[in-house]
Amino acid sequence: MSDEFTLDARQREPSTKNAMRRLRREGMVPGIVYGADRAPMPITMEYRAVKKNLSREAFFSHILTLNVGDATERVILRDLQRHPVNALVMHMDLQRVSEDEEIRVRVPLHFVGEEVAPGVKFERGEVSHMLSEVEVSCLPKDLPEFIEVDISALHLNDSLHLSDLKIPQGVEVVELGYGEEHDYAVVSIHPPRVEEAEDEEAQAPAVPADEQRDSDEDEK
Repeated sequence: MSDEFTLDARQREPSTKNAMRRLRREGMVPGIVYGADRAPMPITMEYRAVKKNLSREAFFSHILTLNVGDATERVILRDLQRHPVNALVMHMDLQRVSEDEEIRVRVPLHFVGEEVAPGVKFERGEVSHMLSEVEVSCLPKDLPEFIEVDISALHLNDSLHLSDLKIPQGVEVVELGYGEEHDYAVVSIHPPRVEEAEDEEAQAPAVPADEQRDSDEDEK
């Protein structure tokens, strides 16, 4: 993984709702670190630093370095709670990771080849993305920043499923472990919706002239 992310935090005492509201007014984000068979640790982080990191897609699928005083933790972002109205970050859950224990992380999909896909370039099809991310299971060292989905060979009415993705070595797609019925479609190329609408109009029965005339008279 090319990007590295560091968060600076300080430990705090378990807080009441009023105390956490006060932290937010002071420009801090309350959070908690848990996992690795150790006690959960409440923390606070500067909102500006958190917001800057959240603006980068890779932050959500990377191993993060968390500095708490003189101690350093390796963590992943497990949950992010936002205000329902203004989308401000209200709380962050961070999970500790161990190098020898597998983790589950949602990884974004990056689609390439759309402009040269025969179904788009020559057959006037439109691309539909059914999934934008997938949950993977792997050791921390094998965690990919994203998974590339190449659709350059797709024709009209073709699609790619989870089992068609090129997954890095040491990484597994969680859904595929539940059986073939979980091999969901990821992307497809379908006929333009405009043409579908035109076909429906062409197939609609014509209104007889006398009925149309009666209808016009009723409207008058």
